[in-house]
Amino acid sequence: MARRRQIYEGKAKILYEGPEPGTLIQYFKDDATAFNAQKKGTINGKGVLNNRISEHIFTMLDAIGVPTHFIRRLNMREQLIRQVEIVPIEVVVRNVAAGSLSKRLGIEEGVKLPRTIIEYYYKDDALGDPMITDEHIAAFGWASQEEMHDIADLAIRVNDFLSGLFAGVGIRLVDFKLEFGRIWDNDFGRIILADEISPDGCRLWDMDTNEKMDKDRFRRDLGGEAEAYQEVARRLGLMPEGEDGAVLDLDSHRKRRGK
Repeated sequence: MARRRQIYEGKAKILYEGPEPGTLIQYFKDDATAFNAQKKGTINGKGVLNNRISEHIFTMLDAIGVPTHFIRRLNMREQLIRQVEIVPIEVVVRNVAAGSLSKRLGIEEGVKLPRTIIEYYYKDDALGDPMITDEHIAAFGWASQEEMHDIADLAIRVNDFLSGLFAGVGIRLVDFKLEFGRIWDNDFGRIILADEISPDGCRLWDMDTNEKMDKDRFRRDLGGEAEAYQEVARRLGLMPEGEDGAVLDLDSHRKRRGK
């Protein structure tokens, strides 16, 4: 497919004009960032893996009735999506204490939370994506009360599904980020899931060892980022396409390094 006009470039993806009105082409980059882009790097083959993993998860969510922007994967790094009006709120769903929650509340990482917690953050890199409440969202008109009910309901549905999906392959879903958008039909806006679901936006730990299998390996200079993403794809039963060379699983990587 011929490359079309660029609409937007973010930290991990580029959006291009789609082949039909109301569609976009989403291109997955190998770029990796952390701490609001203060730390930058590259994870070789990440875009290919995230494209496959996100396609797999969005397809399964669609099958259980979760509305998403995903239409189909086009090639190793691109997928066709519906154009949406992004709601400027990042939704973080937490099952286990980790990351900023542990730092804010002094809870040891790895502690199972008494209940699933949903947090909201205002999407603004310049402000550091500050944490916000329902009161802020209502006061500034970022989403209606009905939309927030839909967002919360969808977030819980996605969490229930993903927790089971990952548990089935020996992975604990610690927390993850979601983004939502509006699609319009006769002046009526409907909320659907947007962006991506991949190790970039999920904390995924091996259930037996608690080994991190996500972007925390990049954030914390643990190394083995590409191998961790590959292992997630392998456990999900995907056959990653090696655009940037052969894709290896984590066990093979360890054996070669004598670990």
